[in-house]
Amino acid sequence: MNNRDYMLRAIELAKKGIGWTAPNPMVGAVIVKDGRIIGEGYHRKCGELHAERNAFASLTESAEGADIYVTLEPCCHYGRTPPCTQAIIDNKISRVFIGSRDPNPLVSGKGAAMLREHGIEVFEDFLRDECDEINPVFFKYITTKTPYVVMKYAMSADGKIAAHTGKSKWITGETARNHVHSLRGYYSAILAGIGTVLADDPMLNCRLENAHQPLRVVVDTNLRIPLDCQLCKTANQFPTMVACVNADTEKKKSLEALGVDVKILPEKDGHVCLKSLMKLLGEMQISSVLIEGGGEINEAALRADIVNHIYAYVAPKIIGGKSAKTPVEGLGADSPDFGARLCNAKITPIGEDILIEYDVERGFSNVHGNS
Repeated sequence: MNNRDYMLRAIELAKKGIGWTAPNPMVGAVIVKDGRIIGEGYHRKCGELHAERNAFASLTESAEGADIYVTLEPCCHYGRTPPCTQAIIDNKISRVFIGSRDPNPLVSGKGAAMLREHGIEVFEDFLRDECDEINPVFFKYITTKTPYVVMKYAMSADGKIAAHTGKSKWITGETARNHVHSLRGYYSAILAGIGTVLADDPMLNCRLENAHQPLRVVVDTNLRIPLDCQLCKTANQFPTMVACVNADTEKKKSLEALGVDVKILPEKDGHVCLKSLMKLLGEMQISSVLIEGGGEINEAALRADIVNHIYAYVAPKIIGGKSAKTPVEGLGADSPDFGARLCNAKITPIGEDILIEYDVERGFSNVHGNS
């Protein structure tokens, strides 16, 4: 194995923390001495030991003179756990290979500087692109204090998310649907509009075994959510929040008695202000949101310019229908030039379907009511 292999192993370890580390980053660490891995670890869960300390806890021999490969700059401050730089110093590590730089102001550059001050050789930006890829959520959240927002939808090859009858089960195959559950287990919250709740009565939970369960968020301006819907009936089992503008006092009390957290938020163009909602979720330490709604909430999210990434599942089907629903409805952009701008396309076959991913450069521009 070589330096690249050791860092790739650290990345592999980091990914084992998927769904459990938020709002912390996913981090992996590998300790190497005389060409042998003598310790490795990853950040398993927020509040527990960081990757470096887990790696030191697994040592099979002294780490004196060894190298450590870590996917993110080691922390140098006391947070929920002690600083990892001190553990590296105490274990007499000779060289540190760092992948991503930590944008956290409490750490940024300071961790590497502290190690150098103690005579440790530090190599920064080692496989940085590969390491950066695993933590877009953390990078967005730690720098803006608002969640990384992902929009997901499944559509036919002609861009329909349902037939003209409203039937939508199933657009994509089982493999793609299972992949969606892996996303639910990764992101901190799932968001849907009240239209989706009224039409589909979804559960919006992750059905994978031993998976993290996200906060379920419903955007419901006038608090129309039925008390007997699946979300309300399971609110004591899975965390559930309803964001509204106008809340009938008795309805609010009834929802809260079921375990639903009702939040009253500012209004924007007659609906819940999505930017205010994202600010609130950030304050709640919700670092990422997966939007699983219909065309109306998707359009509103793009208009509010809160979307960072898109997952578009495309099925090998033609549904047709002038009135059949599409992934993004509402008013939309005034012209193609003012549409949402996407970049960094990635295409992955998933069973009989394909998954197209994009980063979002910007939401709609020059849209009526857009600010």
